[in-house]
Amino acid sequence: QVQLVESGGGLVQPGGSLRLSCAASGSIFRTYAMGWYRQAPGKQRELVALITSGGSTSYKDSVKGRFTISSDNTKNTVDLQMNSLKPEDTAVYYCYADVSVVSAKGGYNSLNTWGQGTLVTVSS
Repeated sequence: QVQLVESGGGLVQPGGSLRLSCAASGSIFRTYAMGWYRQAPGKQRELVALITSGGSTSYKDSVKGRFTISSDNTKNTVDLQMNSLKPEDTAVYYCYADVSVVSAKGGYNSLNTWGQGTLVTVSS
């Protein structure tokens, strides 16, 4: 019903920058929020940044001042600009969306979904 496709991952040196992009598609009635999670090797998945349809943003403390999330509600896309990258930022980054979709039974259903992930490696 809903697909999220990420792009922009890759290898970057410490202090460098990278921009991740994500596009949501499918039978989306409304998007309430989009964001980015990440999972580092041997670590649990964690929320990095979130933006609501109203434009309110929130960030994990360790990325504040370095990462910026933005979205286009019309296109159902979300970006994550990552600056001053550190080795500890190395992880698979997953796009996230909180949406409602048209139900086959009529009406609408709420749905949380994640993309396939894109690898970000910060290393010298």
